[in-house]
Amino acid sequence: MNDSTFESPEAAIAWENYWSGVIEAGAYSAGGVSHPAIQSFWKQFFFEAAQAYNTPAILDIASGDGALIDLALLAFGVEGAEISSIDLSEAAVESIRERFPTVQGQAADAGDVPHESGHFDVISSQFGVEYAGEKAVSEAARLLAPGGRLALLMHKQGSCIHYECAANLDAIQRVQTSGYITKALDMFRAAYAALGGAERQPYDDAAASLAPAVQELEGIMREYGKNVAGDTVLSLYGGVADIHERLQAFDPEEVLGWLQRLDSEMDTFAGRMKSMIESAMDQEAFEKACGILRGAGCEVDQAGPLLAPGEDLPYAWVITANRPAMKEQQLLSLIHI
Repeated sequence: MNDSTFESPEAAIAWENYWSGVIEAGAYSAGGVSHPAIQSFWKQFFFEAAQAYNTPAILDIASGDGALIDLALLAFGVEGAEISSIDLSEAAVESIRERFPTVQGQAADAGDVPHESGHFDVISSQFGVEYAGEKAVSEAARLLAPGGRLALLMHKQGSCIHYECAANLDAIQRVQTSGYITKALDMFRAAYAALGGAERQPYDDAAASLAPAVQELEGIMREYGKNVAGDTVLSLYGGVADIHERLQAFDPEEVLGWLQRLDSEMDTFAGRMKSMIESAMDQEAFEKACGILRGAGCEVDQAGPLLAPGEDLPYAWVITANRPAMKEQQLLSLIHI
């Protein structure tokens, strides 16, 4: 975590492209709360908040696909809270507005949120504030009302998610370095040309050129498992093999278009993985974030790794904190000012 207001422009573009792709595909679950330990944490947080507040103002920071909004609505109901969300990505915000008509979605930097200080009773953020730097933690504290509570889940160096992102990035970069997609495109173009009466030799040459890249994909899946990089490697490997085996059953334009889209999506995916890896906080950065909250007048209730029973590696850093309610004497002094 650094002092910059937000992550690099390249990373921001990668996330914007990602959320645009999610919306187009209707893949609303992508990037959401997936592991039971993470789900359990947020369900408990929102359940306890629902017991403590009557129609609170809630802010979800860096909402992404709205996974936490789903859980907040589950706890509070549609009319049980005033829910707002912010995300730097216009595409993500548009998705939130479409899926949750009662939620006030807004495109904004987590380090500069356009709301008044102390406006929100409940603030949540899953894998968001660490991208925006230290100012985002200060902003979360500034926005928290007296008597309010917040929870921040942040990427941790050395977590299972951190290692998974590193494996995903390495897998994608190795696929790209192998030239697999370019060589597959060349092979299919030559194959369809041969089916149309052209010479076969260009197809044989292209197929021979693709073979080493096929072996590279097989090596990646042996090393990291078939599901690495969200099944992207397996999808490429199995898809190309299936099309090659039943070439005449597929439309040439659809085949070439599919490969070209995957080529573009791999750049976006690699950008996301790199951004997640770079945002992962070490112990010093995490302690600094806790210190920022304390310095802003918040009481930190929980601070440390989020662990799952029976597992050695944590999933993330977690901070829960509250801003003490004003004492009666403080309220009276304000009234008399």
